[in-house]
Amino acid sequence: MGSAETDETLESYGADVGTREGVATRFREWFLIRGNRLGVAAIVSVAVFVIVVGLYELGVVSFTNPNSVTRVASGMIAGTFSLVTLVVSVNQLILSQEFTTANKARDRFDGVVEFRRNVATEAGIPTAPAAPTRVLELIIETIRHDAVTLADIVSDHDEEVRHRVLQYTNSVEERAEEVSETLDKAGISTFSAVSAAIHYDEAWQLYVATHLRNDYADSLSPAATDQLEELIGSLKLFNVAREQFKTTYLQRELTRFSQLTIYCGVPSILSAILIGLLYANVTGPSINVAVLPYVVSVLIVVVLSPLALLVSYILRTATVTHRTASVGPMIPQKDPDEGPFDVTYGEER
Repeated sequence: MGSAETDETLESYGADVGTREGVATRFREWFLIRGNRLGVAAIVSVAVFVIVVGLYELGVVSFTNPNSVTRVASGMIAGTFSLVTLVVSVNQLILSQEFTTANKARDRFDGVVEFRRNVATEAGIPTAPAAPTRVLELIIETIRHDAVTLADIVSDHDEEVRHRVLQYTNSVEERAEEVSETLDKAGISTFSAVSAAIHYDEAWQLYVATHLRNDYADSLSPAATDQLEELIGSLKLFNVAREQFKTTYLQRELTRFSQLTIYCGVPSILSAILIGLLYANVTGPSINVAVLPYVVSVLIVVVLSPLALLVSYILRTATVTHRTASVGPMIPQKDPDEGPFDVTYGEER
């Protein structure tokens, strides 16, 4: 396959790793991924308050009609009950995954032990670290070392093979160093590991490595082929580690979200009831009309606090899931025309 005829790079066509330029881009990443979820929920709540007060100041909405306000309050009570019920259902679904038989629990435990043993074997250490970020850091260092070793081995190969493989290994080294720096600055939590891992496009690197191994099977020396297999194995380990940490993170994140929603549910319902009671007097609102819009706006923010939590948590879990949707070298995020490889049926014949 005329791979050397193209100058297209073998570097990742995937996630951007490293410094992100632009205030808007950095804020989007913070809002979707990196930011504390309670902080994001607070921003959403403040935005709701500003919008409601702003609409009042502009004369778009009014708080003087008791019938309209009480209808809105009744709707918010019903909506809050529905949201809390939905969250409780999600929590029960998560808990159901934890109910298992002894055999399944043993298989799950043995799988984790086997994975840690493979990581330790690949890295040449007695045992793998316990912290998720340190495990990923160790695998990334193993990937980088495998790429450097492969580059050294192919230094005496013919120019076409050497050029093609060095393109790939240089890209792997660069990406590995960038992710390693990110992990060095990260904490030891599961989310820190997931946050760093979603920016590493190991699926594309695995695809390219597999293609190079098969395309140059007759040109690579046995040592180079073995080293390429080592690199492929390390990339597979990274993919397994990321999926394991992602699953653990999502379970803990959704459980935490369920807890916070229950905590906010009671104040939310009480605030909606209080809005209705403010207009219960037949003579009109029971507080000064001058401060009434601001009091009602604050109560509306409290009523919508479970929704703000839903927005903040679902944005992050959905973004994490979307960015890690690939399974091995099957990459649904890629455009069909991306990449330097163009294959046709029966080409090897």
